Amino acid sequence: MKILIIGGNGTIGKRVKEQLEEHHEVIVAGRSTGDYRFNMESNSSIRDLLKKTSPLDAIISIAGEAKWDRFETLTEDDFYAGIRSKLMGQVNLVRTGKDFLPEGGSITLTSGILADEPELMTTIPAMVNGAIHSFVKAVNLELPAIRVNVVCSDVVEDSFGKYEDFFVGHTPVPMQKVADAYVRCVESPIRGEIIRLRE
Repeated sequence: MKILIIGGNGTIGKRVKEQLEEHHEVIVAGRSTGDYRFNMESNSSIRDLLKKTSPLDAIISIAGEAKWDRFETLTEDDFYAGIRSKLMGQVNLVRTGKDFLPEGGSITLTSGILADEPELMTTIPAMVNGAIHSFVKAVNLELPAIRVNVVCSDVVEDSFGKYEDFFVGHTPVPMQKVADAYVRCVESPIRGEIIRLRE
């Protein structure tokens, strides 16, 4: 298969790339690194990227940003920034990506545990992650030709040191388990799944 990974040079993306490229052709795209550079917040940029990289068999998104801060300090612009990046960036990957995939092709999105277990200062990422889950469940009812799934992980081993103050009492998820979830979304026939990963 020929697989495009958005964010393939990040903490999770690197591990997913390493595992998938053992058996597949993998292309990496990102805002500032990768084989191709693009702006995830621009649907025209997404379309240009897909034109350059097609034909594709699968698309994986491990990207998107959402601000962490106390609710009383968040502005309306902060909320819209998270919506434009992590939510609509991934929604637009599906809206546009479906036209560049064969029947049975897959798009895998990324959310996170905050959708189900929010912590202090996570209003925006929790909201966006929950919206991604609802989107994946609903969009599969209308896209019979392709498969859309989402990986929803607890904090992962390789970034636990950076986020441990936010995830007190959480046990980080092994990187192998995380990578396996993305591989499953690509190589198995599942569709409309929210793959929740705990330790």
